[in-house]
Amino acid sequence: TRSDLVKACMRGIRRIHGARQKQVAPILVEDLKAMVTPLEADLRDLRDRALLLVGFAGAFRRSELVAINCTDLEWMDEGLLVTLPRSKTDQEGKGRLVAIPRGSPDFCPLMALVAWLRSAGIKEGTLFRAIDCHENVYGDGLSPDSVARVIKKRAAAVGFDPTRFSGHSLRAGLVTSAAAAGVPDWAIRRLTGHRSAAMLYRYVRPSDPFNGVAISPNRGPLRSRSTGKGRVVRHEPDERAHQITALAVIGRIGKSSG
Repeated sequence: TRSDLVKACMRGIRRIHGARQKQVAPILVEDLKAMVTPLEADLRDLRDRALLLVGFAGAFRRSELVAINCTDLEWMDEGLLVTLPRSKTDQEGKGRLVAIPRGSPDFCPLMALVAWLRSAGIKEGTLFRAIDCHENVYGDGLSPDSVARVIKKRAAAVGFDPTRFSGHSLRAGLVTSAAAAGVPDWAIRRLTGHRSAAMLYRYVRPSDPFNGVAISPNRGPLRSRSTGKGRVVRHEPDERAHQITALAVIGRIGKSSG
């Protein structure tokens, strides 16, 4: 058909000339804090606060976040273990564990999740659900698109441009924040489930390409700075960064000052 011909033509153009991949803005630590701080007025606030904090701390894809079930949770003294039965990088369904440690009281994802579940009376089924205008909680879980709507709504409420964000902004924000904190790629991939460093790098959103953090697949993060004379000086990574596990990544970010 004509439409098939047009699509084939466009694919050929992209192969020859290339196509720049659209990237959404990451929700970084300070952005996240600004978005969740006002959320304590009603049931919808509690749900969105938990969704944002848990989504960031676990670096979940939006489809993973809305699929989490109460039976997927294992509460421990150190934090929370979430079992993902299946994800984009786990097509065989072997499952993947995501460890979320406790954070500071004001921004702890676990405390936010408990507050939401208790207030909504959720003891089984999916964690994050729709709420009607009378604050009745539906039995069905949110859709992946709902995550994007929540992010955009809460971003706009604190003065951010909502068009810059999407359902991937939480995951991209965690990866970018961890890279900026000097966390080696293997530790980040342990959390996110990325199979290769190359795929992970697509999630890193440097705000300043001449004053950021570059991750080396073999040697860990290399801190870079511009000399002001057109040269970029790279320093060897701090060896202590290689001792950081994925669990510690979230602990450091979640307990940052602010």
